[in-house]
Amino acid sequence: MLDLTGSTLGIAALGIFVLAYGLVVSEEIIGLRKSKPVIVAAGVIWLLVAIAYADAGRAPEVAQAVRHYLLEFAELMLFLLSAMTYVNTLEERNIFKALRSWLAAAGFSLRAVFWLTGLLAFFISPIADNLTTALVMGAVVLAVGAGHPGFVGAACINIVVAANAGGAFSPFGDITTLMVWQKGTVGFGDFFALFLPAAVNWLVPAAIISLSVRAEQPAAFHKVVPVKPGGYVVIVLFVATIAMTVALYHFAHLPPFLGMMTGLGLLMVYGHVIRRTELRRWTPLPELDSEALNIGDYYKPAVKPFDIFISMKRIEWDTLMFYYGVMLCVGGLGAFGYLALVSQTLYVDLGPTAANILVGVGSSVIGNIPVMFAVLTMNPEMSLGQWLLVTLTAGVGGSLLSIGSPAGVALMGQAREVYTFFAHLKWTWAVALGYAASIAVHLAWNAHTF
Repeated sequence: MLDLTGSTLGIAALGIFVLAYGLVVSEEIIGLRKSKPVIVAAGVIWLLVAIAYADAGRAPEVAQAVRHYLLEFAELMLFLLSAMTYVNTLEERNIFKALRSWLAAAGFSLRAVFWLTGLLAFFISPIADNLTTALVMGAVVLAVGAGHPGFVGAACINIVVAANAGGAFSPFGDITTLMVWQKGTVGFGDFFALFLPAAVNWLVPAAIISLSVRAEQPAAFHKVVPVKPGGYVVIVLFVATIAMTVALYHFAHLPPFLGMMTGLGLLMVYGHVIRRTELRRWTPLPELDSEALNIGDYYKPAVKPFDIFISMKRIEWDTLMFYYGVMLCVGGLGAFGYLALVSQTLYVDLGPTAANILVGVGSSVIGNIPVMFAVLTMNPEMSLGQWLLVTLTAGVGGSLLSIGSPAGVALMGQAREVYTFFAHLKWTWAVALGYAASIAVHLAWNAHTF
């Protein structure tokens, strides 16, 4: 790539990205979905790249580079399309609601709920992803901790840290780990070397924050939510899909999205069976005949036969399009030479260990996805231990601030006025202790990988 970091077009491209990401960070304030500014920025940045490379007589390279980044996004999108559809189907079959009702009605003390929701978040996020896990556990905390705002705030911080830590030792737990695995930088089995450092990352702040939670009994909760027919079969299919994906990648060297999409096909076939069964038992809602107002034009029935394409429709398309915009923006800045400059400054001048620790701190402000994609695009020469370190820090570094990870942002919306930026900031020092401890444990426990 050309070094155009000091050119007018290069500086303009950097300014456009900073402006777009400023709008992303301000999403909660201005109400503009995060995907919109970065998609526009991606198009403008690559237009500037095309102009700059045409002036240098290297115009054909631009289209080739764009297609390269598009292929990377397409593989990521198809993988997430399948995973998100499975999660939405599990939600539609009441799997998560049943878990929430059981926990809320079990009669645990507030301190027990604090530890139990954190433990579940840590072990569910490696499979269901940290965002979904945080929302499910957050719903449990809100149901159990009604009238106890101090408990809700502390438990939400614990859930964010646990979900991000749990996602760091699994290729399926976070977008960053998925990108690292799909890139082939870290093997599937190698991720589990991060289990102990990730556990320490959660346990250290959890032990400190738990001291602020009193061991009192919450109000009784008796609502029981049953799992819909076929829910447990969908869980089995999801686990089988993950196993098939790993096997195809490890033994046949096929990209992970192929196994996930094949599993999605199996879910669609089983979804047809569920739908046919429910249609046989379905009693259509009576027509509401009103001359003044046709209710059917404004409302849809809350209960209707299962449809797999509704689960697909409910995918977080804003998030997927945000990933498209971020990956293309970062790739465009790389074409101007900015990633080479950052790589030289961080990984050569400072050294990989210091650089990877700073990557985690940076992810708490900028977000772990653009930071990790930038690192993968720079592709510095590092040992397996260093790649595991940056995977760990990018995954758990977002826990330092409530805005540093999708899990934190989602819980701020779910527990408004209780779990806030400043409520999290109050305990950032404890989270930072866990961050430092997890790095120390990784350097000692996985010393043989360096």
